[in-house]
Amino acid sequence: MQVGTLYGISVGSGDPELITLKGLRILKQSPVVAFPAGIQGKPGMAQQIVAQWLESHQVQLALTFPYVQDMVILTQAWQIAAEQVWHYLHLGQDVAFVCEGDVSFYSTFTYLAQTLQQQHPESVVQTVPGVCSPMAAASVLGMPLAVRQERLAVLPALYNVGELETILDWADVVVLMKVSSVYPEVWEVLRRRQLLEHAVVVARATLPEQVIYENLCDRPTLILPYFSLLIVKVSQSRR
Repeated sequence: MQVGTLYGISVGSGDPELITLKGLRILKQSPVVAFPAGIQGKPGMAQQIVAQWLESHQVQLALTFPYVQDMVILTQAWQIAAEQVWHYLHLGQDVAFVCEGDVSFYSTFTYLAQTLQQQHPESVVQTVPGVCSPMAAASVLGMPLAVRQERLAVLPALYNVGELETILDWADVVVLMKVSSVYPEVWEVLRRRQLLEHAVVVARATLPEQVIYENLCDRPTLILPYFSLLIVKVSQSRR
């Protein structure tokens, strides 16, 4: 029997209409739909985005990925999730793993797919690209993310102030992902460099509860959700 295919389906930043036609087609055709499990028994974002398109005959498979930095714990979670997916794949059933944003952009899917292929080299993996949060944020702000020769830098949540200082020295546009955990430190760096008026925070981009903070000069602290990013137009300060 031919093994099934694991599809990584990018479902966008939150607005359900941002899933691609290809992603939606594969999602509807797949007998098994997997997604990161939500916290405290609540549906995760990816599951919420695709819920309206799921049918009762489709198996819904919630996979647990702990929010920790311990590589031993994470590796064990990836291995368990890979075996859960393989249970269906080796029966010849396709599995569509849905993930918010784009599956190739700081995505849990990458680790799941790599672990699956390590444990079962015969497995087949395909991905469908989508709208990641920096592009979604630029869209809701009504501005280009980068133009002409501008140099764009994207930093994940785990960076230190020294790294940020270095990036601000050469980049023209900087995107700070999941900025909520380091916002006070980032704010201080931007204040010292006189960049606050060229920075904007977008929380939950494209979702109904989306919030935009454009004037950061008097906002040294903000209570931000996990899905928040900050865009700094460094080039504007040089004009």
